[in-house]
Amino acid sequence: MDDGSWEVFTGYRVQHSVERGPCKGGIRYHPDVNLDEIKALAMWMTWKSAVVNIPFGGARGGVACDPKNMSQGELERMTRRFASELVEVIGPEKDIPAPDVYTNEQVMAWIVDTYSMNKGYMVPGVVTGKPLALGGSYGRREATGRGCVFVTLEALKILGISPQGATMAVQGFGNAGSITAKIASEYGMRVVAVSDSSGAIYRAEGLDIPKVIEHKQQTGSVVGFAGAEELPGDKLLATKCDVLVPAALEGAIHTGNADQINTKIVAEAANGPTTPEAQAVLDDKGIFVVPDILANAGGVTVSYFEWVQSSQFYFWSEEEVNSRLREVMVRAFHEVYNASQQKGINMRDAALDLAVSRVAEAQRLRGIYP
Repeated sequence: MDDGSWEVFTGYRVQHSVERGPCKGGIRYHPDVNLDEIKALAMWMTWKSAVVNIPFGGARGGVACDPKNMSQGELERMTRRFASELVEVIGPEKDIPAPDVYTNEQVMAWIVDTYSMNKGYMVPGVVTGKPLALGGSYGRREATGRGCVFVTLEALKILGISPQGATMAVQGFGNAGSITAKIASEYGMRVVAVSDSSGAIYRAEGLDIPKVIEHKQQTGSVVGFAGAEELPGDKLLATKCDVLVPAALEGAIHTGNADQINTKIVAEAANGPTTPEAQAVLDDKGIFVVPDILANAGGVTVSYFEWVQSSQFYFWSEEEVNSRLREVMVRAFHEVYNASQQKGINMRDAALDLAVSRVAEAQRLRGIYP
C-alpha cells in the first residue's frame, strides 16, 4: 500500500465452459466479491455467448477489495499481482477477461502489459475492453447500451409501437443505462425518467439525455437537473412508459414491486434485474420481457469483435463494428422470439433453452476424451 503496509486481497477466476470456444468474462473489484457470485456470473456468460451464437464459453473473475478507497498506484500493484497469478490460466486461446464492476480500460491495459511481459511479446488479445491505443475496438464502450437499443427496437416492432415518441424509463445511469438512454433518444424515443443511486428525475416531455449526462459528469448525480422533477428512486420502476430499462442492480424488480410495473416492454440492460417470482408477475400482466442474456449481450458481442481484431492486428471502423453488432443482435432476438412462439414460453425461458441447447449440442458432438 502507499503507506508501506501490506494488504492481502482474495481474487477469483472461474471458468464455466470451454465447449464452444475460449472462456470470456469480466473482472470486478468490489468488497462483496465472493466465489458463489463469481461462479454464477461465469455460467451467465456461457449462456449469454451462446444465445447470440458467438464462439465463447463463460468465465468471470473478481477481487474482494474496495477500489473507491485505493489509490491509482495501489490498484495498479494489486492488478499486476492478480494478473501474474493468472498468467497460466488466461490467454487469447484460453480465457479472455474484460472490464466489469469498478474496472475499466486502464485496468485492462495493466493486465495486457503484465501478461505480455511474462510472455515476452505483446499479446493484445488477452483481454477486451482495453484502450484503442493497445488494440481496443471502436464501439466497445457503447456496445451494451447500443445492443440493448437494437433488441428494444425489434420488440417495439413486434408490439406494433413506433419508436418515434415511444416513452422510456431507465433505472441506473452508469455506462449501460446512460448509453441506452442516449442512443434510444437518437432513434426518436422519448426518455421520460432516469435514476442513479442518488435518486430519480422525470419530465413528461422527455429529458435531454446528452445534457443529463453532462450534468451527472459535473455533479456526480442526475438529481438536480434543471427542468425535471425529482422522484423517489424506487418510484422510477412504476413510471408509465412503453419501455422500462433496468440497468442497475440484480433483483431490482421483485415481488414487492412487480405489480406496480407499468410498461409494455422490459429490456434488461443489467444482469439479473428481475427475480424469478417477479417474472411470473410480469408474465401475468402481459409485459414483454427481453431477458438480460439477450438484451445486454452487445457487450460480449463487441468484445468478440475486439478479440478478432486484436488477434489479427487488423482493425475495423466504428460503422463496421456497429453494423455487425446490429446484425448479431437482431438475428439473436428473432431466434429467441421464434423459439418462444413455437414452444409457447416466455422470452427468458426461450433464450435459456436456445443457449443451453447450443452448449449441449457442442458437448455432444465433441464427445468425451480421453
